[in-house]
Amino acid sequence: MSLAQTPPGRTRADTETELDLVVERVETVATDVVELVLRAADGASLPRWEPGAHLDLVLGENLVRQYSLCGNPAEAGHYRVAVLREPASRGGSVAVHALRAGDALRARGPRNHFPLRPGHHYVFIAGGIGITPILTMVESAEAAGASWELHYGGRTTSSMAYAERLAALGDRVRLVPQDTHGLLDLDAVLGLARPDTLVYCCGPEPLLQAVEERMAPWPPQSLHLERFVARERGADDVDRPFDLVLERSGLTLRVEPGVTAFEAMRAAGVAVLGSCLEGICGTCEQAVVEGEVDHRDSVLDAEEQAANDCLMVCVSRAKGDRLVLDA
Repeated sequence: MSLAQTPPGRTRADTETELDLVVERVETVATDVVELVLRAADGASLPRWEPGAHLDLVLGENLVRQYSLCGNPAEAGHYRVAVLREPASRGGSVAVHALRAGDALRARGPRNHFPLRPGHHYVFIAGGIGITPILTMVESAEAAGASWELHYGGRTTSSMAYAERLAALGDRVRLVPQDTHGLLDLDAVLGLARPDTLVYCCGPEPLLQAVEERMAPWPPQSLHLERFVARERGADDVDRPFDLVLERSGLTLRVEPGVTAFEAMRAAGVAVLGSCLEGICGTCEQAVVEGEVDHRDSVLDAEEQAANDCLMVCVSRAKGDRLVLDA
């Protein structure tokens, strides 16, 4: 049985909801991982979301981070996010781990660039804290009666968030702590291309690259990834100047090499949201009216990039001399 409902499309960043939240509880769910239970400051219901969605948390001035929602989408009164304390944190995970019950938070979203699409069978692969978006997908597939399997790797059992919650789902869950079982056996999981199967993966970059390599023979659109860090730029990613036409604003901006479209828009006084500025969160997405996009983001899949109807202005550019946006 496949999932019956296609999740909604991406939310335009310039129209999404801004939220005033309060931390209701902080719970430890694994070694160095805390779960925040959040509610609306005014006690109202929160905007609905689908598996794969994330929330932007405003953790300080110029400190905005994205965290996957890992609760129950049907629970309208609360959001849940789980965050690993990173030794090399740029400030986000440290700020989250310092939060306590009663603290106020500003948030944006939810936004979904990693939706769970209808399929006959699902292979879910998670590494470490990458379990957070996958967790809700697994539970959604189980609730829908869909065919699925989960392969979840971590450093140790104690470091694997929600391991007990997932183990309760039965033998379709394979927990692989590295200290006792080694790495995930991706050759066994992905060695045979299956045309009726969708693969969803989230975790550290080495895991994502290994999955991409093994799935090269699979049918197009079989693989869906969510990245924590941006892809490395290719050798052909040369910055060329172009004219950026903002149709609604009535402006034409010259975007020079070394300057992003986002920077040019902000310098011209155009309101555009931004967060990661690396092409991984989708906050700065803008709709394309005319022109071909040089996509450099890590959000859109190949099919979405080929559609040429949007771009992430923090990293992507024009392939030609001119690009017209609905902005």
